[in-house]
Amino acid sequence: MTKILVVSGHTDLQKNSFANKIILDRLSEIMPEAEYVYLDTEYPGWTFNVEREQERLKSADVIVMQFPFFWYGVPSIMHKWMEEVFVHGFSHGSKGKALVGKKLLVSFTSGAPEEMYQTGGVQGYPVDDFLTPLKQFARACGMEWTGYVYSGGLSYASRHDDEKLRQMKEKALLHAERVAEKVRSL
Repeated sequence: MTKILVVSGHTDLQKNSFANKIILDRLSEIMPEAEYVYLDTEYPGWTFNVEREQERLKSADVIVMQFPFFWYGVPSIMHKWMEEVFVHGFSHGSKGKALVGKKLLVSFTSGAPEEMYQTGGVQGYPVDDFLTPLKQFARACGMEWTGYVYSGGLSYASRHDDEKLRQMKEKALLHAERVAEKVRSL
């Protein structure tokens, strides 16, 4: 059986998330066999149990990184987790082979609608262009980059508009279904 690890990199999932919370709640319903790590609640002081996190990663076959797209990349807590857990000798370097062959799927949301992420659009580039660091991260660790699931237009700022909330909820639920479908296909 494939072991799935889902890591939530939202900095404050319970109080300041709409879409990522819905996505993770739905994923836990449709993929109850997966292990879920919520960095913000498990490590509120951002002091990681590196050995535990490395063991989780080593035991997983598929690693899903779920996060909101903050300033064109992963949120600060997830970035710090990456810096402290994926260290030379563990995940990369001549002796860092612990993650070789593991599959990495990136799942993320943005407040900006998808159409803003295109050449000449408001964001200037397609969303795929912003993922080069994550693709290289997977490559450096010997992981297989399996792509991403992305949904835009999921702005927490719209949480007070009932119609937008309804639309965002539907979109977030669909996003979770797409993640589960992608994981099952690996």
